[in-house]
Amino acid sequence: MVKLEDYKKKRNFRQTQEPKGSNKRNSDRTRKLRFVVQRHHASRLHYDFRLELDGVLKSWAVPKGPSLYPKDKRLAMQVEDHPIDYASFEGIIPKGNYGAGVVTIFDSGYYEFTEAKNTKEFLQDLEKGSLKFKLHGHILRGEFALVRIKGQEDNAWLLIKHKDRYAWEEPYNSEDNVQQEIKQAGVDFKKDKKGRAPKKLPKASQKEETEELPKPMLAKLTEHLPEGAEWRYEKKYDGFRILAIRDKEGVQLYSRNGKDMNALFPSLVEELSSVDKYVWLDGELVIEDKRGKTHFQLIASGEPIPSNLTLRYYVFDILRLENEYVTDYALKEREELLALLFRRIKKSKIVQLTQILPGTAQQVKVKAEEQQWEGIIAKDVNSTYLQGKRSGFWTKFKLRNTQEAIICGYTSPQGSRSFFGALVLGYYRDGELVYIGNCGTGFNTKSLKDIYTTMHKHENGYKPFKEEVTIAKEKEVTWLRPLMVCEVYYSEWTTDGRLRHPVFKGLRQDKDAEEIEKESPMKNEKNEDLITIGRKKVQLTNLNKVYWPKERYIKGQMIAYYEQMSDYILPFIKNKPISMHRFPNGIAAEGFFQKDVDTDNIPSWIKTVPIHSESTGKETDYIVCNDKATLLYIANLGSIEVNPWLSTYQKPEYPDFAVLDLDPNGADFQELIRVATTAYETFEELKVPAFLKTSGATGFHIYVYLKKKYTYDVARDFIELIAQMVQERHPDTTSLVRDPKKRKGMIYLDFLQNRRGQTIAAPYSLRPKEGATVSAPLRWDELTPKLRIADYNIKTMLKRVNEVDDPWVSLWDRAVNIKQVLAKL
Repeated sequence: MVKLEDYKKKRNFRQTQEPKGSNKRNSDRTRKLRFVVQRHHASRLHYDFRLELDGVLKSWAVPKGPSLYPKDKRLAMQVEDHPIDYASFEGIIPKGNYGAGVVTIFDSGYYEFTEAKNTKEFLQDLEKGSLKFKLHGHILRGEFALVRIKGQEDNAWLLIKHKDRYAWEEPYNSEDNVQQEIKQAGVDFKKDKKGRAPKKLPKASQKEETEELPKPMLAKLTEHLPEGAEWRYEKKYDGFRILAIRDKEGVQLYSRNGKDMNALFPSLVEELSSVDKYVWLDGELVIEDKRGKTHFQLIASGEPIPSNLTLRYYVFDILRLENEYVTDYALKEREELLALLFRRIKKSKIVQLTQILPGTAQQVKVKAEEQQWEGIIAKDVNSTYLQGKRSGFWTKFKLRNTQEAIICGYTSPQGSRSFFGALVLGYYRDGELVYIGNCGTGFNTKSLKDIYTTMHKHENGYKPFKEEVTIAKEKEVTWLRPLMVCEVYYSEWTTDGRLRHPVFKGLRQDKDAEEIEKESPMKNEKNEDLITIGRKKVQLTNLNKVYWPKERYIKGQMIAYYEQMSDYILPFIKNKPISMHRFPNGIAAEGFFQKDVDTDNIPSWIKTVPIHSESTGKETDYIVCNDKATLLYIANLGSIEVNPWLSTYQKPEYPDFAVLDLDPNGADFQELIRVATTAYETFEELKVPAFLKTSGATGFHIYVYLKKKYTYDVARDFIELIAQMVQERHPDTTSLVRDPKKRKGMIYLDFLQNRRGQTIAAPYSLRPKEGATVSAPLRWDELTPKLRIADYNIKTMLKRVNEVDDPWVSLWDRAVNIKQVLAKL
């Protein structure tokens, strides 16, 4: 029997409309388990997080609301179980009753177990105080965890978002997703002494319309088309991005920034009304002639259009079909759904399915140049749809340079020109408006008049640029509020950051001024770049130099890897002296190690520390890498590997980590896996938390966190003891002898890494090996006969950290007590 006694004792069902619930279990085991988050504006505002489980809603009160930011650990107090039908409850709990206040649904959907194999195991995890699950909601999506706080009252938990493609990279506030009417309803209820209900409480369906507004996935600009079997190509259309929703309410068209486009394109609304499915579509709307030439300037005016032109909506993706979100499907699977859907759509002149272009990247490029396309879109066939994110899984290659810009003013007309002479253009850089030049060509009589009429409404007489810059013909400029957006063609950027030969292309009503920034090619494709990180400037050079000849990976890709992975690497190298393994001409040429740096010839913001060397009797100036800028500076020197000490420069005799290095020395890899498994079992028997990573070469590294509590001597002796215990179980295949000649073909259990001044490849560091392998942290259950070190490389690690929970996430909380361990032996 499902027990709801606590729930029922607290409520007077003659006064409250909350559901009474039932003690009957739902016997449908195939049905998906629901979750719901209810905003509860009671004596104090909080959110109720509920998971359907074992015939009830297991419930937690979350004072600050759930978060999509992994660094937020939201307190969640477990409360009494609620009945299943409470999941759809919205309304007023009258004053004088338990929980009096306004209850509305913030989010709902279904959830899946991520570790437990079934409900029984999930219930056991609940008892243990550690739940891991994946939410499929309108707002809350991806993997989460509920973890009971140790040492606190039993009902105190933490609700934590795991780092995945749905995670935010900045603080998150649930209240930002709540309608003002709902917020006001709670305030009004608390002010009313009688606790009467507001006259009108927004319905869940009303909120859902706002919450479910889709955001388009964006492509990164590149100077070279990616090649390979995993890429497929589309024509880059010269139009407006349109997201179309067809539901029971009708058809709704949205621009990229969420503007309502129905009034501009009623013909498209009518065509999509014939679709008999609830669907979200993504595509590009263009106006073109019979030859397929587009007329971009006409789009901003909407319909009607000239009779000799045609409105087209080229659909290239699907986000939702009926009640199923399909953004987690691979692109090739979404394409199959689109193809099936278009079989049901009656033949339309407006709505067209985007053609996938056959051939190699070079063949597609030749065709695009012959037909004078604007560009080509390349997409990874295995990529999921990342709403609102610009991803390298989608790239765009332009045959003609274009840049979106903000119209900040205009000059007076000259000669026979009417209305205005040139537009004064800018974009945002680090939150400030930057001048990028004037554009005085590309207009016709109609566009001059239309643009002037619109600009006239935004005149304010104030120059919007903060920096002191010279504006062409500034004395003639009429300044505007920086709100209007246009797009221009240009030949190149000048050295002082101006557009050379800009030509007006058209207004962009589908984009907001705040989002307009300089569009630069992906960094891993450029040959040279000066990037700014905070106040630090890093000069990157020779970015097209090939570093991995077989795979044709270039230096720019290596630097891009470190830029994107810096948040994962930096915690392991913070305050540690760095030894650089430099390969300035790639891995085919000879590399060298460098510890000492010339402090007079490096940027002033690079932190260095002098450390006395006992072997030389001199001081060595080591780089200390505590930020992304320094990491990229090191990478630009050709340092493929990042090799830190195990200890910090502040406490050089007390390492953060002890390491057991398993070096196969030519031994069978399957035997290496067996030995590593034995090492794991040995650590487990001693109750020592140990963490596994590939070396990125041929072996494994096993880390133990010491938290600077012990000297290197203690750390080395401890790891030597572990190595001896492992060697006793594998006497014929392992060795503790350091000399390679004396242990040929045997796995070396290297405990001597635990010495002052010794370095080891940092977690997530690249290695100068074929395939651009990475020293990759692993879960112990990934240590199987199928494991291949080569699978963890420059191409796969970014996807892995976005999709797989950090296997070392608990390391920093699990420092080993060596004395306690030794006392048990």
